[in-house]
Amino acid sequence: MTLQIKSAESCRWDAISLGEVMLRFDPEWGRVRTTRQFRVSEGGGEYNVARALRKVFDMRTAVVTSLVDNEIGRLVEDLMMTGGVDLRYVHWVPHDGIGLSARVGLNFTEKGYGIRPALGTSDRANTAASQLKPGDIDWDQIFRKDGVRWLHTGGIFAALSESTAEVALEAVTAARAAGTIVSYDLNYRPSLWKPHGGKAKAIEVNRALAGFVDVMIGNEEDFTAALGFSVPEMDHDISNIDPAAFKAMIGEVVGSFPNFKVVATTLRNAKTAGFNDWGAILYTDDQFYGSRMREDLEIYDRVGGGDGFATGMIWSLLEGKDPQDAVEIGAAHGALTMSTPGDTSMMTKAEVLRAVAARGARVVR
Repeated sequence: MTLQIKSAESCRWDAISLGEVMLRFDPEWGRVRTTRQFRVSEGGGEYNVARALRKVFDMRTAVVTSLVDNEIGRLVEDLMMTGGVDLRYVHWVPHDGIGLSARVGLNFTEKGYGIRPALGTSDRANTAASQLKPGDIDWDQIFRKDGVRWLHTGGIFAALSESTAEVALEAVTAARAAGTIVSYDLNYRPSLWKPHGGKAKAIEVNRALAGFVDVMIGNEEDFTAALGFSVPEMDHDISNIDPAAFKAMIGEVVGSFPNFKVVATTLRNAKTAGFNDWGAILYTDDQFYGSRMREDLEIYDRVGGGDGFATGMIWSLLEGKDPQDAVEIGAAHGALTMSTPGDTSMMTKAEVLRAVAARGARVVR
């Protein structure tokens, strides 16, 4: 493994995440359009990783985001405090009384059932996080004075506005200059890119950021839509993937971005909302490593599975584990994350490591 990771002793933080944190409104097994009550939690693609690294794997983490200083923003703060992530880098903005100048993002999420897929409806225009701009965050304090081993961010945050793309570039530039490992989850969302340039803009922004990334994460669609590569159609049974075609695609990706030390992709075949085939592949040092494929994995809530994979993989790499362990632990944690409600992981490290080797789900006593 060619990652040169700073020692834990030399840094205040094992990892930080840059991204938006929203309130998630969940109608449980009902529908948004007919429910009369919601379960409320916090979540966000980048934040979910920092939270799970802290709660599941007991690492020192912090989040960089922006919130409105009102009762709703303080609710998000309270939820994040439960998650154990340090909040000293949260950029607070004043409330204007009605949320015209800035607000907290909302995400209404249905789990889906049978042939009805999961459905997310976001209400996140003009949020405080989307208005972050270069100069708002003291990156010198974070990366050089406090010290960070790993920065995680991604395409969701970069897609929020032109200024967040600039903030993401500011962050990864400062991180690389300070010797911090940078991971980036492409997480292509057409609805977020549509207001400002669509797929062409997504490719332009993500390619600009990719030059500073050490660990690139995404599914096969992400590499096409967010980076503009030609990705072969992949059989979701890992054993049946054409190695030559997949290696050719990775060769093109790494050839364009030789700074990528690790490329990781999740594989999902959603047979129904409740049953998916699930696995992952990791590439590093010209070698491919595949996780075990979990066929007909029963899903409680699919949101956050990819973040769970990223978390398990990042923890493994920070701990110096080999690539095969990293992809297996990442895939197992992603699978477990989808076994509970909400965006965030409710697992323990012991449960994750047990799931790596387990072949069933016998009662643990």
